Amino acid sequence: MAFSSGGGADGAPMADINIIPLCDIMLVLLIIFMVTAPQVSYPIDIDLPQRSTNPPQTPTEPPPPIRLRIDAGGTVFWNDSPTPVSALRNMMESEVQRDPANQPTLEIDVAEDAEYGMLARVLAAAKNAHMQKIGFVRRQ
Repeated sequence: MAFSSGGGADGAPMADINIIPLCDIMLVLLIIFMVTAPQVSYPIDIDLPQRSTNPPQTPTEPPPPIRLRIDAGGTVFWNDSPTPVSALRNMMESEVQRDPANQPTLEIDVAEDAEYGMLARVLAAAKNAHMQKIGFVRRQ
C-alpha cells in the first residue's frame, strides 16, 4: 500500500503544513506562562470605602450666581451695576467668606470687542479672592 505526499506528480512541491515549529513555540509559551502565572496571582491590598453610619448631609442650595459683565469700553458691571476694577477683589472675597464651601458661581460675560487686559485683571482678582466656580457665558 502506497501513500501519497499530497502532490499529484512525482517532484511536485509538498503542500502540507509543517506544524512542528508551531508546536515548539506553543510549548515555550506554555512554559513561560506557567512560570509567570504564580507571580501575578498574589493579592493586592486595596482600601475600599466602608459603609458610613452617619446620615447623609442634605445638599445646600447654591447661592445665586454673580453676573459680571465687561463691555467694549472696559466698564465692569457687577450684577448690572457699574463697579471699579479695584473694588472687585474685596467684593469677591466677601462673597467667598460668606460660605467657602458653597461659593456662588461667577458668570463672566465679555463683549466681543473688549480688551483682553481687562478680562485678565478680572480673572486675577477672582484668583486672588480664591473663587473656585468661574464660568464664561454669552448673553445677547
